[in-house]
Amino acid sequence: MKTRKYLKEWAEKYRQDLVSDILPFWMKYGLDQINGGIYTCLDHKGQLMDSTKSVWFQGRFAFVCAFAYNNIEKKAEWLSAAHQTIEFIEKYCFDTDGRMFFEVTATGIPLRKRRYIFSETFAIIAMAEYAIASGDRTYAKKALELFKRTQSFITTPGMLPDKYTQNLKLKGHSLTMILINTASRIRAAIKDPVLDIQIEESIQSIKNDFLHVEFKALLETVNINGGFVDTIMGRTINPGHCIETAWFILEEAKYRNWDKKLIELGTTILEWSWDWGWDKKYGGINNFRDCKNFPAQDYSHDMKFWWPHTEAIIATLYAFEATRDEKYLAMHQQISEYTYKHFPDKEYGEWYGYLHFDGSVSQSAKGNLFKGPFHIPRMMIKSYMICNEIIKRMT
Repeated sequence: MKTRKYLKEWAEKYRQDLVSDILPFWMKYGLDQINGGIYTCLDHKGQLMDSTKSVWFQGRFAFVCAFAYNNIEKKAEWLSAAHQTIEFIEKYCFDTDGRMFFEVTATGIPLRKRRYIFSETFAIIAMAEYAIASGDRTYAKKALELFKRTQSFITTPGMLPDKYTQNLKLKGHSLTMILINTASRIRAAIKDPVLDIQIEESIQSIKNDFLHVEFKALLETVNINGGFVDTIMGRTINPGHCIETAWFILEEAKYRNWDKKLIELGTTILEWSWDWGWDKKYGGINNFRDCKNFPAQDYSHDMKFWWPHTEAIIATLYAFEATRDEKYLAMHQQISEYTYKHFPDKEYGEWYGYLHFDGSVSQSAKGNLFKGPFHIPRMMIKSYMICNEIIKRMT
């Protein structure tokens, strides 16, 4: 493989697809020019199916627009979209207790609030990235303030409703991993010791609690002390989440001048999760596995969702940048060939989100409350950046 040529071609494809397909689709069909914010419930042609607004996607979309502005092209329309979406967030998406809603109407009337804090984490990264794009540091300060408030939500007993009774005390991988990325995105806009502390605590928890060598797996749920819980839930592996965690750790390794221990941790998680997730018969990454190889409980266990594939594209590029081991570039080629063969809609644009186990389209919507303008454009922006960084280092 001619590495430089390969990376250059992919970098250009990521940029071209982002600016000519993905962002134009959402700017045309999703952006709410009347009320502010973004609609995500769109069919395959971009027709609005439901005007309910996903709150976490308000933050996700604003982040992507600002991230593209900062790293791809300084398009005024992207910066404007980020700003008006953040305005919608600040005006309509916070409850009186400081927490955020999960769903609101087109005009911002609250509909639903969940026990999770993911709406907050995505609003945080949106504000931080917009602060960099606009030069307005008040948004960096808002991001940091909301981050510290969110930490208090997590640590204050009774603030977040318990998922189970006191007879079952657990902790989840998803919250631990998302705080790494959230803190690192704020850190790009404003410095505070709490950010580095949170990143280190999350990484140590992943290493010591969720990573179980006996299964060569990163588990989604463990007991409060990091112990293995021998139930269906406790045995669950989510390869996509694990691979996403791998690139968060590799990104932190890079921030620390390519810390060798973090490179080893990140690449180990990537390889173990790839082994669990890759469908050797049909290709693509399965949603769920059981670490003892019992049948997975979730009905979508063998479906191929869009987002694990985008995370794997980023992770394999980061692993190659960190190690220069050609096997990671081969993995990148493998995941890219599958992804670009099955997910993009060549007729109406954007990507399908949900495939059957054999790679056929399960349902054709381009968005809903859980899929929208985040994983795909983030992958394209991030991968464009990594490819060019590697090429630069090769010269």
